[in-house]
Amino acid sequence: MLSLILKAAENFCIHQIRSAHDTKECTPKKRTLIAYLDIEAHGGEKYRTYIGCDEILLQCITEIFLGEEISDMETLRDMLLETTNMIVGSAKVLAAESSLHPFTISTPHYFTDDASTTVFDACKTLSVSGGEMLIAFKEL
Repeated sequence: MLSLILKAAENFCIHQIRSAHDTKECTPKKRTLIAYLDIEAHGGEKYRTYIGCDEILLQCITEIFLGEEISDMETLRDMLLETTNMIVGSAKVLAAESSLHPFTISTPHYFTDDASTTVFDACKTLSVSGGEMLIAFKEL
């Protein structure tokens, strides 16, 4: 499941941000705003997907989508929620097309700006546009 969400995040970097990215295994140690969205697989399994971005990347995304060079924290959080919805929604489409792991998704929620206290089952970080995006997963 994480591989589908990671693929959707990579597609987001390529097609929306239009920037190269690097993938690595780790949790960012700097301030990262994090949202989550719950997934329910058709087999009944439930997962929580976390998408987090540092302020550099969120500001880049906000400038691309809203044309705002400098955004307040509320706008950055809203953009994080929208980014989470776009990435996990794209993963849902990828899953349906592959018939491997179809699932339904919930509404995204703002979680925290400190990932250091959260334990994830799996985690990847994408470095893109001078910032970082956290992609994490936890079984519920």
